[in-house]
Amino acid sequence: MAKESKLNGIQKAAILFITLGPEASSPIIKKLPESEIQKITYEIANITSVTSDQRQEILNEFMEMNKARDYILEGGMDYARQLLSKALGTTRAEEILEKVSDATAQYRPFSIARKADAHQLLNVISNEHPQTIALILCYLQPDKGAQVMAELPEEVQSEVAFRIATMSNTSPMVIKEIEKVLEGKLSSMIRTEMTSLGGVQTLVDILNQVDRTTEKNITESLEREDAELADKIKSSMFVFEDIITLDDVSIQRILREVEGKDLALALKGCSEDVANAIFRNQSKRAAASLKEDMEFLGPVRLMDVEKAQQKIVSVIRRLDEAGEIIISRGGEDAIIL
Repeated sequence: MAKESKLNGIQKAAILFITLGPEASSPIIKKLPESEIQKITYEIANITSVTSDQRQEILNEFMEMNKARDYILEGGMDYARQLLSKALGTTRAEEILEKVSDATAQYRPFSIARKADAHQLLNVISNEHPQTIALILCYLQPDKGAQVMAELPEEVQSEVAFRIATMSNTSPMVIKEIEKVLEGKLSSMIRTEMTSLGGVQTLVDILNQVDRTTEKNITESLEREDAELADKIKSSMFVFEDIITLDDVSIQRILREVEGKDLALALKGCSEDVANAIFRNQSKRAAASLKEDMEFLGPVRLMDVEKAQQKIVSVIRRLDEAGEIIISRGGEDAIIL
């Protein structure tokens, strides 16, 4: 285990959750972005030992940063600096404020409202109290806030504008409560950006970084649970453009298994790097013939190109599973000469 001073934020979070225990950690973890959950759970799984000093130091840092964030939300940076300096000293206060200001810059309340379009948002908040509307508009992108404001009734516009102009401090608890209610109303309407969290592609990204044994164990388990889902995941794990990551010997082995018409069609929709990787692993005569076949095809449908590429990817996956080629992976997938 590395010394605490060398730990990054993800590692510190992992140690914090270990320290807090499952019951206290679970509600916090559920509120994190899926990408962060994956990173933190990976670190938790790989931490073998944590000293009591590390636990206490990270727990203290968490409590200090949480307190600093509340102070900033209550009265701004100067207010937080004043209170923290009295409690912890000027040097330590500045260290904490520097860390928490970076974290606060990455998080702003009402993120789901910023993802919604102005019309969706207007439908949800138009009947809310002017003070609530004003608070929400303060956290929107200026152009989106302007669109919502323009669609409000005139009498509501003026009252909301007045409340925005005279707003100073708002309790963090009030902000959280309003955000929670708004998120509940918008969740059924919002679809943008939500599909990128979790799902097949997230799992594919993880499996592409694990060792071959782990990948095999997971995919075999998925096959027993849901064969269709397992096929979708396996077909997504190596895309046609990834051919450039293979060594020349592997590419030559693949070419012996691929039909010429499929290869010509697949190359019609690929990058120059991929095409060159194929050409350099053929004889001059075969490469020239392949180029002629590609020209002869003329315009082709994208659907046909993708189908041909997927057939070649299936060949690659089959050869990889048979151990005849090597697809580079993370983890312990090393090559011994």
